[in-house]
Amino acid sequence: MAKIKKDTNLRKAILQAAITGQLISNVEGATETGKQLLDKIIEERNKKLLADWEEAKKKNPKAKKPAPIVASEIAEDEIPFEIPESWCWCRLGDVGDWKAGSTPSRSNPEFYNGNIPWLKTGDLTDNFVDVIPEHISEIALKSCSMRLNPVGSVLIAMYGATIGKLGILNIEATTNQACCACITHEPISNKYLFYYLMSQKKALTEKAEGGAQPNISREKLVIYPFPLPPLAVQNAIVAKLKEVLPLVDAYENAVLQKEELKTALPDKVKKAILQEAIQGKLTENWRKTATIEESGKQLLDRIIEERNKKLLADWEEAKKKNPKAKKPAPIVASEIAEDEIPFEIPENWCWCRLGDICKLTDGEKIQDIKLPLLDAKYLRGKKEAEYLSLGKLAKPNDLLILVDGENSGEVFINKEEGIMGSTFKKLNIVNELYLPYVLQFIALNKDLLRNSKKGAAIPHLNKDIFFGLLLPLPPLAEQEKIVEIIEQMLPLCEKLRG
Repeated sequence: MAKIKKDTNLRKAILQAAITGQLISNVEGATETGKQLLDKIIEERNKKLLADWEEAKKKNPKAKKPAPIVASEIAEDEIPFEIPESWCWCRLGDVGDWKAGSTPSRSNPEFYNGNIPWLKTGDLTDNFVDVIPEHISEIALKSCSMRLNPVGSVLIAMYGATIGKLGILNIEATTNQACCACITHEPISNKYLFYYLMSQKKALTEKAEGGAQPNISREKLVIYPFPLPPLAVQNAIVAKLKEVLPLVDAYENAVLQKEELKTALPDKVKKAILQEAIQGKLTENWRKTATIEESGKQLLDRIIEERNKKLLADWEEAKKKNPKAKKPAPIVASEIAEDEIPFEIPENWCWCRLGDICKLTDGEKIQDIKLPLLDAKYLRGKKEAEYLSLGKLAKPNDLLILVDGENSGEVFINKEEGIMGSTFKKLNIVNELYLPYVLQFIALNKDLLRNSKKGAAIPHLNKDIFFGLLLPLPPLAEQEKIVEIIEQMLPLCEKLRG
């Protein structure tokens, strides 16, 4: 879990998407609903309650039988947002044992400088807690009725300047009275609880009461609503957030230091996400369980084979008009030297060049048919159509790539029949590839693909760089998964623009 220094709009949006079930879909192994999980937790807690009572009766036969624990009722007007049907609402007190700490008297020297870590809320950093500077003694632990919280306990600051700060213990520790520790009931994911509390930091802080030092209080925490997903979904959400949040962290602190860079953050985060995507990092967890029948190399071989079949078919057609038409040389995959490879990719991926999988062409010439001029401003919806009756035809779903101008390298998916502007060419990509993956790759490298014409200030698409650019080629199924993850994440980046 990356260190978190500040909340951003992007982070809040990602966390909100996570706790409402929008960040993941179709989780395997989620056979048990949140309600069934809650019932199981209550059942186990009642079994332990009865077992403890049976033990107590051995010492005191008149020990009173405890009332059974029941799940909390949640009124409809308490529910803050919608959750998936397989989840259920409960309260924080239903999913863990919450206890605040205390501060041993400073006037008793026997209470301090022992070997038991004693955490103050200033030690919380919204991250794992590995080191705690101050320690108390065994005498203090017993005398002050403090709890030694186990590894994995979730901590939250209840008042003071650090109110709402969080942590997860990586060591056993006690806490002061300003900190509440939760030992989650099995099988609740402590990391899911941690991320949920992080998403609710503002809402919890607003519930704080008091004068100079407002506090949340343990009593408020245990009755706070909690959206409980099936365990497999909890784990999937945690895994997804561990992939996504570091991408925010990579740029967050540097960009947020300067207000004038705020508008650049969405593009920077987008670029970081795309860079992680083409290195196989976004799908690292997915690959562990995915069944992949065809590797990137086998896919590339199939692409080359299909291109050669088409080449021969076109030659056979040409021979019908010209028996002396020359047989074309077969296409072969580009050779790639080891020192050209810019970064490591997964084993079942392979490197190729854009020239292996796509080409640039002009549209067919037409005349005497009035059609809209397809230039960049029109395709972006920023101007009305101009109509021409002479030019090169582009059809719906054709890919048009800008080859001139400051945005050269930008690709448009054409929506209507029209005449290509002079700054466009058609981009033809082989059918065996997942088109959105290739388009995301081109978008990531758009700046690299252009240079200025000799003696002119207008940039243009450098075709040598374009066709020679190295493309990390995943199996087809993984291309689709990469784009699915990207399409979940990129809209969250756009929230920063508002």
